[in-house]
Amino acid sequence: MTSSVDQRAFRDALSRFASGVTVVSTLHDGIDHAMTASAFTSVSLDPPLVLVCSHKTSRFHDAVLESGVWGVSILSDAGRAASAWFAHRGRPLEDQLQGIAHHRGSTGVALVDDSLAWLECTTHAVHDGGDHTILVGSVVGAGVHELVDDPLLYYRSHYGTIVRSPENEKTLGKDAGS
Repeated sequence: MTSSVDQRAFRDALSRFASGVTVVSTLHDGIDHAMTASAFTSVSLDPPLVLVCSHKTSRFHDAVLESGVWGVSILSDAGRAASAWFAHRGRPLEDQLQGIAHHRGSTGVALVDDSLAWLECTTHAVHDGGDHTILVGSVVGAGVHELVDDPLLYYRSHYGTIVRSPENEKTLGKDAGS
């Protein structure tokens, strides 16, 4: 079925949705694979599930399907260089983590040090998503950097971080019913 939606308008509309930035990684046959992803979200608290979308033609796609295990590094503002590197198609696969500060999780996947938090997952479900595959992961490990609180954001093809407002959903919610 062919869509009648104008592709430029569709891309422009999606670029107006600010998102966090993650690096998703897997280890397959002793080789690290990683990609930058903003198509990431929580699915369920009980059981703990998250999802990420992977382009079907990427090297990461087949590796993560075969390994069944993956990590998600939720990047801090300091992770801009890692985000840009792992978003670059065609980079050398061997030693692609060289120069990127990282540590290994209990599952063996690489987790980027310039992160606010990280998750380790096993693949729970795989769904078709057009030119992408939707990977739902069971979270088997999680951690946070308590002293880091500056998320890397992506909006209209640019990086940024947040400017905090004194209001939040709790303070604004009190006034909504008045």
